[in-house]
Amino acid sequence: MIITNSNLNDIPEIFRLYKLATNFQKIKFPENQWPEFDQKFITTEVVENRQFKLLIKNKIACIWAITFNDVQIWEDSANDTSIYIHRIATNPEFRGNNFVQTIVDWSKNYASKQNKQFIRMDTCGENEKLINHYKNCGFNFLGMKKLKNTSGLPSHYHNADVCFFEIELK
Repeated sequence: MIITNSNLNDIPEIFRLYKLATNFQKIKFPENQWPEFDQKFITTEVVENRQFKLLIKNKIACIWAITFNDVQIWEDSANDTSIYIHRIATNPEFRGNNFVQTIVDWSKNYASKQNKQFIRMDTCGENEKLINHYKNCGFNFLGMKKLKNTSGLPSHYHNADVCFFEIELK
């Protein structure tokens, strides 16, 4: 298993995995799923080295993105001592391997090297199974609320209940 930055050649596979994840969300969570993401947005993440992939035998098993600032989602709680994880998408061929825990372990090391104090993540909708899964991976569940301003955010945030998760690094 190797974790590395995604590159521009990965973009078609990134979009394929997002599409598969969205189709899975439609079945499991019909009230809320990801929209189609803008190619420029994803390309920017790749170029800025904020899009990551987990490889197993040279095949992309999982992808995710990070940011160092998430003021619009975290509002008054946003800070520059955090990394924020977004859009974890698992290749269906590799489901069931608890990649969230792998990403948490990677994030702790990555955040520490970046002198960050927190790892944060959010998800839309009140999904008890997912909330418990993230808690079991080490996140503290901070609660749920609607965002004040969703203009410019992907549509799945609009009028959604957003769950907030955090790991404080020691």
